[in-house]
Amino acid sequence: MKIGKLTVTDLENLIFKKLDNNRDDVLALPEIGGDCAAIDLGDKIAYLSTDPITGSNNGIGKLAININCNDIATQGVAPMGLMITILAPPKTTRDEIGKIMEEIQEECSSLNVTVLGGHTEITNAVNKIVISATSIGIGSKEKFLNKKEIIPGDRLLITKGIGIEGTGIIAHDKEKELKDVLNQEELNEAMDFLNKTSVVKDGLIGGKYAKGMHDVTEGGLLGAIWESSRFYNLGSKIYLDKIKVAKSTKKICDYYKIDYLRLISSGTMLMVVSKENIDDLIKELKENNIDAFEIGELTEEKRNILVRDGKEEIIEEPESDELYKVV
Repeated sequence: MKIGKLTVTDLENLIFKKLDNNRDDVLALPEIGGDCAAIDLGDKIAYLSTDPITGSNNGIGKLAININCNDIATQGVAPMGLMITILAPPKTTRDEIGKIMEEIQEECSSLNVTVLGGHTEITNAVNKIVISATSIGIGSKEKFLNKKEIIPGDRLLITKGIGIEGTGIIAHDKEKELKDVLNQEELNEAMDFLNKTSVVKDGLIGGKYAKGMHDVTEGGLLGAIWESSRFYNLGSKIYLDKIKVAKSTKKICDYYKIDYLRLISSGTMLMVVSKENIDDLIKELKENNIDAFEIGELTEEKRNILVRDGKEEIIEEPESDELYKVV
């Protein structure tokens, strides 16, 4: 099997078909494009999500917090805490564990979340440090029940740009090699992308206007588009010339011959918003120093289209992320 998360086909056949829900208080089952579980707590809803960090050697404490809190933020809810498991190979030093925990606490402080517990273990079952976390947030039941229907014609918007996490990981892991590819300003920009992987603020603002949100992780923007369309049972059309890509991201992707449209991009939030609300959403995001771009719309025809140089291309089911071709 290929490195990276399972394909949609394998996920459905090997995982989802083996699961069943025998509890009335579980409101959201695992499905393609779904970011969180939802549990009925009476007048409140508990949202939970879990993700590991496996593709990075740098900033893994920061990334572990952000990628898990990002999932909660897709519900327009603030994350409040996490459970964290750290698996480290025998060669790991105490200083390395300590540094990771400092990163974790620093990011938790910035997002006002708390480490609720977890597990730390030295094991020869891994050859580098792996962090897995589960995040939780609490929202109102009224908001959960009053979600607006997502329909053809609703607009697609992204925040910040694309390839954010992948660019940051590659820049840190391949810094010496990239000094011959990027000038110092571009390299600094690329490395700083690891500081832009949170979409909690994006999600809390988006929750006021958006009908739905999905954070852009493995499979990049095109993967997120495909998954979201599947989740909403609609199609989409997006326009390449409306998608912001940083110069450093383009140069790194050109050098390693990878596709920035399919590069992991924690730090980007994909939002579905009505045409009546999109201008207000973009305005408030920009007032909070978050760039935002309308990139296309949902369509009734159940296929996903990328318009590149005036020509239409079918967006295929996501496979292994482009990051794994480099690191």
